[in-house]
Amino acid sequence: MPKVTMNQLIEAFHGKLGDLVFRQMPDGSVVVSRVPRYDRRKATPKQKAHRQRFRESASYGRWAARCYPIYAELAEGTEKSAYNFAVADWFNPPVIHCIERREGHILVEARDNVKVTKVQVTVLDDEGQVLEEGEAVRGAGDWWEFACQSEGKRIMAEAWDLPGHVTQFVVEAGRSSTVKT
Repeated sequence: MPKVTMNQLIEAFHGKLGDLVFRQMPDGSVVVSRVPRYDRRKATPKQKAHRQRFRESASYGRWAARCYPIYAELAEGTEKSAYNFAVADWFNPPVIHCIERREGHILVEARDNVKVTKVQVTVLDDEGQVLEEGEAVRGAGDWWEFACQSEGKRIMAEAWDLPGHVTQFVVEAGRSSTVKT
């Protein structure tokens, strides 16, 4: 896209003029592009699904940029807005990197591009029956800690982020497991 050098004539342009669209960027520059044309193209099912996901993320972004101050804090000092950070957070679910069992505690390393809001740990027996479950408490950095009384065969951890996405990871007890991302 061509960038326009600001002068008194161009400074006032924004919006559509003929077949051109003038966009004011957050840094004050103006970007000029042609009007997009959708009438000649048929969208594939994947494109339609992505457009629907983007509509949902935009709706979340408008709401979350006003309701969660963390997005404004992240945007401060950058060229991005709180809305940009909220939309990016909607598209990036949390990731569980590691689950470790140590002396009556289960440690879960969970990360997100903005914030992990909750980690739930479930201890299962050989048949998959729940022996113990509960919320983990945030520890140092990206680690979450769950005090565990029972010795189960499998440990399942679930991590939530601000948009409500959930990531689930199951590991066999007695071993630590690391997921490469």
